[in-house]
Amino acid sequence: MEIGKVPENVLKRSVFKKLTVKRPEVLVHAGVGEDCAVLAPTENALVLSTDPITASAKEIGTIAFHITANDIASSGAELVGILLTIIMPPNSEEGELKQIMDDVSQLTAEYDVEILGGHTEVSAVVNQTLVSVTGIGRIAKDKLVTTKGLKPGQDLVVTKWIGLEGTSIIATEFEKELKKRLPVSIVDESKKFASLLSVVKDSRVAMQVGVSAMHDVTEGGIFGALWEMAEASGVGLCVDLKKIPIRQETIEICEFFNLNPYQLISSGSMLIGTDHGSQLVDALAKEGIHAAVIGKAVEGNDRVIFNDGEKRFLEPPKADELYRAFD
Repeated sequence: MEIGKVPENVLKRSVFKKLTVKRPEVLVHAGVGEDCAVLAPTENALVLSTDPITASAKEIGTIAFHITANDIASSGAELVGILLTIIMPPNSEEGELKQIMDDVSQLTAEYDVEILGGHTEVSAVVNQTLVSVTGIGRIAKDKLVTTKGLKPGQDLVVTKWIGLEGTSIIATEFEKELKKRLPVSIVDESKKFASLLSVVKDSRVAMQVGVSAMHDVTEGGIFGALWEMAEASGVGLCVDLKKIPIRQETIEICEFFNLNPYQLISSGSMLIGTDHGSQLVDALAKEGIHAAVIGKAVEGNDRVIFNDGEKRFLEPPKADELYRAFD
């Protein structure tokens, strides 16, 4: 495709044709020439979040949707619609655009989310496709959950396993190299982690049990998420490293690239503060979601990680380990 805005005929057949979900809250839907989407005001609070995807070229539409959907879910809100921006490098094929739209539209249909609008362009400014998703959600004002709601004495629960997203991206991007050094089964299973990236169901179960804080574990990994929740809430932490759930595939791939899995991007995992840790773990298990209580919030500002009797103090988040795999 040529540099510039994607032509109208391409938009119609490869973008707008994929927009099948129409939400009742939306007054003006996406369309050629429309500058804005319009949502009807409600009694609910509106929750907004935006994220670009820059570290992965494969399955970028799927990852982009889940990242923003997870942000909205961490507030307890229902995702209503998204704005989708796709910027592609020169000489990109229309088929790539169509694949991104197929992936995103499949997920929007699954979660009943409307694509409200966006922007699609070919530009020499980028050397690989960039996808950015802005999400708009809604929730009753008295039900809203934030990252800063953690209180001393509460349990810290982690859902699924840390490092799922980073492991999946690395296994997909470096598949040939990894299969020369690791068992094929390890690499193939790691690629499947892409199907575990949503925490929407995790959030719904948590909201039913009762929580005071939620945070999706993204860049910076579980160590970053723990620090951010503690910092936002003004509390200390006491965490048992051995209780943090992690898959063997993640351990092996991180060892191959000499990465710290606890600082690896971990979409698919939710960090939750609750008075009912064991009850929440049981409720999640009934829905087929693995989870574990990994520690507690405490008074003060000390954020301590224990590992077989040794202790270390948690530090502010650093650059995600995923980027080191691409160095």
